[in-house]
Amino acid sequence: MHEHHHTETKKIVDRLSRIVGHIEAIKRMIANERDCIEILIQLSAVDAAIVSCGRVVLKDHIDHCIYDAVEHDDEQALEDLHKAIDQFVR
Repeated sequence: MHEHHHTETKKIVDRLSRIVGHIEAIKRMIANERDCIEILIQLSAVDAAIVSCGRVVLKDHIDHCIYDAVEHDDEQALEDLHKAIDQFVR
């Protein structure tokens, strides 16, 4: 196993906090019976924000964890990366 040190942790936590706030706003929109199109647009924005977070996590993982795994001949880490990418791009 390798040590998990990520350089983008604060950026991801901050983004996820904004996403949580955005989802709460969408819940209020639904409760207040706002227009469906407005709600769909906001849901699309949240979806895009989550995908963006995933990209940052994936890049950070490759830059740090996979780099470390390659240095230590950790083939399991590479297999796990392939599985994670398959799941992420669905």
